[in-house]
Parts: sequence; structure tokens; C-alpha cells
Amino acid sequence: MSMTVGGGDSNFVADINVTPMVDVMLVLLIIFMVVAPLLQQGVSVVLPKSKYPDPDPNIIKDTSAVVAIPGGTEGNKIYVGRDAVSLDDLGQRIRNILKDKQPQDQVVYIKAGKLVKYGTVVEVIDKIREAQFERIGLVSEKEKEGPGESSQ
Repeated sequence: MSMTVGGGDSNFVADINVTPMVDVMLVLLIIFMVVAPLLQQGVSVVLPKSKYPDPDPNIIKDTSAVVAIPGGTEGNKIYVGRDAVSLDDLGQRIRNILKDKQPQDQVVYIKAGKLVKYGTVVEVIDKIREAQFERIGLVSEKEKEGPGESSQ
């Protein structure tokens, strides 16, 4: 609230001063714009598109094992979370992540980019299976629907 200062009558002004609130909101907006990209887990991968991907909310949890193979300029580097690993160390890294989970909850998600060779994905799946993990999920993005199409 604001008051008039100086001579004259001492009536209160009934207008709300929103300038401080706008300043706070702009600062919060800038903070969220800067922090939001940092919250993304793992490595950025250009995923192949699919009409019917099955959404799994467990993939975004910190305790899930996500293996990323970006391809493209990255080559065939393999990442678990944000850390690059060799194909030989892949099984041990996944065991360390999933050691506290029940066997039915031990799922390994593979995010392979569009340009990754099929043979590379098969090698990664083989290493995961050698580490005694049978539940493997391949991650894809949902295709955008064109005009006149409906999802059913």
C-alpha cells in the first residue's frame, strides 16, 4: 500500500502497487528457464518416432537404468545416465544401479538415436542380457498426428 506524503489530507491510496510482484515473477521466470534444461536426465538422444509407444513413468526416476546411444557425431559411445561407459563395463554399471530393486522391477531402458547402427543396439542388448537382466525397454517418441487423424 502507498500513502501520500506531505501536506494535505492523509487519506490512503486504494491502488495496489504491482511493480514488486512483477519483478519477483520475472526473476522466477528467468530462474526456471535456466534450471529447466539442467533437470533433464541423461544424454540427449534424437529418438526414432513410433505411432504407439507405451509410456512408462519409471523411466524418469533416478533409480532407473537408462542406457543411451546417441549416434551421429557422438559415434557409438554408450552412456548410463550422463556417464560414458565402455561396452565391457556396461553390465557392472547396470548391476550397481538396479541392485536394490526387486527382480520384477529391474528394467533397463535403451535410448538409441535414429542414426545408430542396428548391430550396436544388438551388442548393447547382449551385454545387458549377459549381466542377467531380461527386462529391456526400447524408448521411442510418439509421432505427431497429422490433420484429420485421431488417436484411438
